[in-house]
Amino acid sequence: MNTSSFIAVRYFRSKKKRNFITVLSIISMIGVAVGTMALVVVMSVFNGLEDLIRSLFASFDAEIKVEPALGKSFLTSEEWLKEIENLEGVAIVTEIIEDNALVEHNGNQLVATIKGVSPNFLDQGRFAKGYFWGDTTLGTPIRPGAILGRGVGFFLSVNLEEVNSYLKVYYPKAPRSAGSIDPSQLYNSAVLEPRAFFSIEQQFDDEYVIAPLSFVQDLLNYGEKRTAMEIKVKEGYSIEKVQERLKSHLGNDFLVKNADEQHAGLLRTVKLEKLFVFLTLTFILAIASFNIFFSLSMLAIEKKKDIAVLKAMGSPESLIKQIFLKQGALIALSGATIGLILGVLLVFAQEKFGLVGLGISSAVVDAYPVRIIWTDLVWISITVVGITLLASWRPAWLAAQVDTVKQL
Repeated sequence: MNTSSFIAVRYFRSKKKRNFITVLSIISMIGVAVGTMALVVVMSVFNGLEDLIRSLFASFDAEIKVEPALGKSFLTSEEWLKEIENLEGVAIVTEIIEDNALVEHNGNQLVATIKGVSPNFLDQGRFAKGYFWGDTTLGTPIRPGAILGRGVGFFLSVNLEEVNSYLKVYYPKAPRSAGSIDPSQLYNSAVLEPRAFFSIEQQFDDEYVIAPLSFVQDLLNYGEKRTAMEIKVKEGYSIEKVQERLKSHLGNDFLVKNADEQHAGLLRTVKLEKLFVFLTLTFILAIASFNIFFSLSMLAIEKKKDIAVLKAMGSPESLIKQIFLKQGALIALSGATIGLILGVLLVFAQEKFGLVGLGISSAVVDAYPVRIIWTDLVWISITVVGITLLASWRPAWLAAQVDTVKQL
């Protein structure tokens, strides 16, 4: 241990009576600890919310989604679909036709998004998160069934136990030059049997009706056109590598998106919120660090004679500065260590026992989700050290300016 570190530790651990300076030092340490703990907890909550969003969307969305780069739909063929299915790493290819349609049940009407899916849709592990109740099939070609979002079912007053209950689905026909006085000639209509409800996230619950691909294909007159393809990756294969293979195979006419890219805007919003909260708490921590500035300034005044003796013995100004910078670092590191430990323990307790609940009875999870990312702890530590050095520099400089002759 060099001289500056030895003296800084002595000042920090001195057994002197509790005067104003020591009280300020303790307050400084507590302030840093509380600020650090708050940063750890808040960052962990945002990480948990991000993971929850991903897991919920993964219950509805595909691991990889293929959409046309231009336009609303694209043509398919059996040979072309077979080529995609045979690509390395591709496990399941689900054909999708998705559009808005008017849905009616018992006089209640709602414009919903009807999503036609091929029979292997549920083989992709859908609805693993959230709630699902009812039949897990989409009926038969003669009696096609539908899986409704809970919000859609609630708005239309659908009762799954009701016998001979049907949804009427209407979709406008393509406009023609010659009009017709018969309104029924302006739209296609068909009926679906409600078979199940799902509840994942409000965006999906209030909007989607899932139906067989053949039903939607006939209703919308899509023929061999599709609006998207949803792809599940084989176990053991990297989603990123399969995504690159698909991009290379399909070319620039298609957009190939992974799960995060399908909801890039929402995830970007969560990350921005996390960043701004981090900056806000850092600013609060910087204000709390003024206690370090005052305690070191008072210590420099109290130790003027000690500093004068050191300078008389030939100590350079850099040594004096190092003593007070290290004194500030000891206060901050002690507080930061306590804050990190308390923060991590609090996060683990929340994860295990659910100390703070969401307060929503219908939520997918009962308590706030949390997850610690160790890089967050590194950035928090770097931030605390940086703020401490800034707060300690001025008192250290003032201490180094002590006039030896006047003090001795």
